[in-house]
Amino acid sequence: MSYPMGEAQRQRIADMNEERLDAIMRLPKLELHLHFEGAAPPAFIRGLAKEKKIDLSKIFRPDGSYDYRDFWHFLEVYEAATSVLKTPEDFARLCTAILEESAANDVVYCETFLSPDFCGGGDVHAWKEYLHAIREAADAAERAHGITLRGIVTPIRHFGPDKAKRAARCAAETAGDWIVGLGMGGDEKMGKQRDFAWSFDCAREAGLRLTSHAGEWQGPKEVREAVEDLGVERIGHGVRAIEDLALVDLLAEREITLEVCPGSNVFLGVFPSLSEHPIDELRKRGVKVTVSTDDPPFFHTTMRREYVNLAKTFGWDQDIFAAVHRDTLNAAFCDAATRDALAKKLELT
Repeated sequence: MSYPMGEAQRQRIADMNEERLDAIMRLPKLELHLHFEGAAPPAFIRGLAKEKKIDLSKIFRPDGSYDYRDFWHFLEVYEAATSVLKTPEDFARLCTAILEESAANDVVYCETFLSPDFCGGGDVHAWKEYLHAIREAADAAERAHGITLRGIVTPIRHFGPDKAKRAARCAAETAGDWIVGLGMGGDEKMGKQRDFAWSFDCAREAGLRLTSHAGEWQGPKEVREAVEDLGVERIGHGVRAIEDLALVDLLAEREITLEVCPGSNVFLGVFPSLSEHPIDELRKRGVKVTVSTDDPPFFHTTMRREYVNLAKTFGWDQDIFAAVHRDTLNAAFCDAATRDALAKKLELT
């Protein structure tokens, strides 16, 4: 469904000329919902597969982009692409490629989902080796491009609660200034949020911040269960909360922040078009929303494209983006010193 617009909003849309859109496109940006392997440029994966003599031709279209039918086939293609990432060096090279692309889209801070299942098979010692390599690459990118990266350890929901416990132990062992959170991803239709309560409790005790995917493929009940059964302070996606306005009020009251990925939601068919996406309505109803790309090369998007599309569709101007930036920065899992430095970059001080 579409949501009613006021005259002021319609006028903002009418006023979005090329000069204003260009200024919005070039704003410094914060991204809180980026899957590490899902951000892998197709050319990078194809090149790595060629180096390792692995045939991944079935996961690419003739134009070189990723090829999949629907969300569940996307998960299969995602895992196939990830299969060529076998060593800490591979992940370090991927980190460099991702951050170069993010910096080119004016991203100054990013939180990325990292799974120990893909980085060492859930073994803590192997995970630490992978993490060290990724951090070194991230530090080099920060020096070269001014982009700051932080990691959120990610149990894969459809791998089950037992593997999630291994991921949570990896998170707890490496919690600190760089690994800053735990956030479950994967197939939302597998199991219940509460099945993973042990892992979230483990991470909480280690001082990590918490988020979980919910309300993308399942309805508002899933969002409520993530909040009440896992005690998260952010929700990955969460957009189907709009189907339950009492839940929307709860999210606003508790200041639960949604990591919204509009382009991803439209590309996958969660909503038929951006004009029918609820991000603007959620914001109007007092819910704190952020803007991210999810798995950008899979969904043919970038942070610049997300900003321009929101401006064109909903009339989001620089003042609205500044408000979104404040909410995003407040919701970021980084430490206070990093937050203060970012506030200066965003001119929010």
